[in-house]
Amino acid sequence: MENVVAKLQELVATWGLKVLAAILIVVIGRLVAKLVRELVARLMRRSKVDETLISFVGSLCYIGLMAFVLIAALDKLGVHTASFVGIIAAAGLAIGLALQGSLANFAAGVLMIIFKPFKVGDFVEAAGTGGIVEEIEIFTTRLKTPDNKTIIIPNAKLTGDNIVNFSAKDTRRVDLVAGVSYTDDLQKVKQVLQELVAADARVLKDPEPTIAVSELADSSVNFVVRPWVNKDDYWNVYFGLTEAIKRRFDQEGISIPFPQQDVHLFQSGQAG
Repeated sequence: MENVVAKLQELVATWGLKVLAAILIVVIGRLVAKLVRELVARLMRRSKVDETLISFVGSLCYIGLMAFVLIAALDKLGVHTASFVGIIAAAGLAIGLALQGSLANFAAGVLMIIFKPFKVGDFVEAAGTGGIVEEIEIFTTRLKTPDNKTIIIPNAKLTGDNIVNFSAKDTRRVDLVAGVSYTDDLQKVKQVLQELVAADARVLKDPEPTIAVSELADSSVNFVVRPWVNKDDYWNVYFGLTEAIKRRFDQEGISIPFPQQDVHLFQSGQAG
């Protein structure tokens, strides 16, 4: 009996302190991991980072720190942790290779959230399509097309190509081309176009609109009409001015030519 008690005392003396140290490591390590997660979240909020990214990065820091804490606790108990580290490294490599496409989308999502090439509500063209940004997520971005279709684009495709943000600036230039006949009076045409642009209250005075002959085409003399407008008025001015030009040209007798070909027929002498 005395031998059993002595053995128990020896085990308690040997393992008790180790178990207590391991528990302390876990408890203190967990508190430190929580503090680090809160500190990271606070710093990211000061930088006005998206809440989705804040939550993800905070969780990633917490999980990573807790993994080190558990390995330290197991090492304190005398468990050989070298094999665990090797297994974790191998698993991380395998997961990274299997999810390399997803990781690329994640990295692209993080970059977009940090650098903000566009925001929700902007109209953009990217990855071969265009639409209004509805939602920016970690792996994908959701667009709504003008005809009310939803397009979900992987973030890696967005950042791997040119991004055209039509909503980034407060003003936009409307680019119109008006073709007239070679027989029309160019000065009169220019005056009519200037009057139409000046009559539209949505057209900005600064910068001044550009109205000029741009091309002597095959069938027409082409004028460029380039007024500046607020971005919200772009399409209304585009469609309205196009219609107004056609109506006014009809009233003024200014012709809008269309491509045409003259066909000449020659009659050859019949063989006798």
